[in-house]
Amino acid sequence: MTMARWWRGAVIYQIYPRSFLDTNGDGVGDLPGIIARLDYVASLGVDAIWISPFFKSPMADFGYDIADYRDVDPLFGTLDDFDRLLAKAHSLGIRVMIDQVLSHTSIDHAWFKESRESRENDKADWYVWADARDDGTPPNNWLSIFGGVAWQWEPRRGQYFLHNFLASQPDLNFHNPAVREATLDNVKFWLDRGVDGLRLDAINFCFHDAQLRDNPPKPAELRTGRGFSADNPYAFQYHHHNNTQPENLAFLEDLRALLDRYPDATTLGEISSEDSLATMAEYVNDQRLHMGYSFELLTDDRSAAYIRGTVEDLEAKMTAGWPCWAISNHDVRRAVTRWGSDAANAESLARQLVALVCSLRGSVCLYQGEELGLPEADVPFEALQDPYGIAFWPNFKGRDGCRTPMPWSGDAQSGFSSGTPWLPVAESHQALSVHVQDAQPDSVLNGVRHLLRWRKQHPALVLGNIRFLDAPEPVLAFVRSERDETLLAVFNLSAQPVRWTLPSELPAVSPLTDHGLVSGEITGNALQLPAHAVFYARLG
Repeated sequence: MTMARWWRGAVIYQIYPRSFLDTNGDGVGDLPGIIARLDYVASLGVDAIWISPFFKSPMADFGYDIADYRDVDPLFGTLDDFDRLLAKAHSLGIRVMIDQVLSHTSIDHAWFKESRESRENDKADWYVWADARDDGTPPNNWLSIFGGVAWQWEPRRGQYFLHNFLASQPDLNFHNPAVREATLDNVKFWLDRGVDGLRLDAINFCFHDAQLRDNPPKPAELRTGRGFSADNPYAFQYHHHNNTQPENLAFLEDLRALLDRYPDATTLGEISSEDSLATMAEYVNDQRLHMGYSFELLTDDRSAAYIRGTVEDLEAKMTAGWPCWAISNHDVRRAVTRWGSDAANAESLARQLVALVCSLRGSVCLYQGEELGLPEADVPFEALQDPYGIAFWPNFKGRDGCRTPMPWSGDAQSGFSSGTPWLPVAESHQALSVHVQDAQPDSVLNGVRHLLRWRKQHPALVLGNIRFLDAPEPVLAFVRSERDETLLAVFNLSAQPVRWTLPSELPAVSPLTDHGLVSGEITGNALQLPAHAVFYARLG
């Protein structure tokens, strides 16, 4: 059987259900809300949606702490609602991917409730338990991404349990074959239900070092964050032992063997390790994950050199796999704010950022609101919900600023809810609502719709290889080639006009002007690029 590869070059639209659309007035988005807006999603021209967790959960980490992998939390609806969502999406030609959080559960999960009771029960070895040191301190120096020690004392067992994230998110013990089997059974439940893919949260965290060795310290000058800030103590260590263990590779192969029984289904692994690009190269191939993405473009560095270096590094390392790129998601400041430099050019920047991520070799994740050019919302401390932001305020304000409700209309609650939204609606978003932009032919929304349809007409942009050209800052230039189509793509990443002399070795350049973006002009052997311009051309 030929394996379907619909996901290669696909544009995947991420929906954060809490903030998409609330249909019952409780202030929290729900599955019926997604169903109600699937026609809108289809109008964007995306290939798939990825829905962040909607499973039964106490919501300590807003659904990434799962209490029941096989049921929908009443906050979001029912399994019947999910089945209706799946059917409606498929009728519109949209594939459905769901989040799977395999490395840890909620403390409210039945497995953990049993495991914590004693050292002898059937689930005693399903989580990572360890004795205290002689002085009562935790068994090693591992730290949590969300701040502080990664061990929590459990008096019932007289032991510590491991949590790489919140203390209410205990890590499963994947060294136990029963855990691996039960995890695969949960995945199979959704595949049998008809989902088209799995986005695998923190997939390199499934295994820990069985010897519980200390992580070595990291010098201050090397402390950089990916999904955490450099002043977080988590950045003070090399995380050699609490994640990304060699045993994880065999589990990924078991997972892929299961997926191969569902030829249309795909996997997208979220990977954040000491060398995320090297781990992606190791994890993504025909025997393991179909796709991988990292936090490497979810950074503050937006220079052409950084983007080129990141993509070239991955291209060199991941010779057998397929990448997926994102510059926004539910964990980082919105890209228009993070990479923005000039409010006067915010609309052209928003269009350019979507064009950029859609022009790299690989698949694409677009986060809800990215198609509207939404900036980061300013959420006051008293309205914060994110435990990560509350813990690290004010140096790090958490993830709520990118999670505020989707603005559908310009009214007080932006058409999101008839009740009080779980996070405040951003005033800065109201003029950028779907209702407003729908009616504006030149809006970011209509520009993105046009761009995504235009991209599908160019195999080089969807499936082609990539080769970068030497160019000075702030110009990023590369060539994409697929069969008989070769395209040049050039981006001015600044808010000032620039002039770039075209390389003499380029074949004949035929500008493409039907993409709807701010473009450039060739005069002689030079390319004139306005602020945030995107220039596409056929070569040869």
